[in-house]
Amino acid sequence: TLFFIVFNGQKFIIIIASILISAMKLYQEALSNDTVFFMATLNQSLSCFEQYQNHTELCKDCKASYKRLKELYGRMDKNQTLCIDLEDAMNITQQLWSKNFSCLLPREETVPVIAVSSFMLFLPIIFYLSSFLHSEQKKRKLIHRK
Repeated sequence: TLFFIVFNGQKFIIIIASILISAMKLYQEALSNDTVFFMATLNQSLSCFEQYQNHTELCKDCKASYKRLKELYGRMDKNQTLCIDLEDAMNITQQLWSKNFSCLLPREETVPVIAVSSFMLFLPIIFYLSSFLHSEQKKRKLIHRK
């Protein structure tokens, strides 16, 4: 069996076959704890997606579970403990989140980039202003004819 999610009359098949879930149950000893935890976290996110018809509410209420899943995926990718089934599941989940539901996770590095860019933008203004305020203003003296 496959999981089906129906939104706006369209079916989006999440290709997370129950074969994978059944295999996980049968061979749980052979799977790493990360894989089992990833599948549980993935199921939490997909269950959250199924609860909502309104995408705005879905984006707000499922954000925490999706973020946990994405962080776990990132750690597993860094540790090189991902199998192709988990990568496929995450790719499909990311596509659902961003394209089908139009949800976005703000990137965490945007705040420091904006802060540094703003500082660099105002640095010349601050320099010229302080230079103007701290320099002696030489007034022109006009020589008048007698």
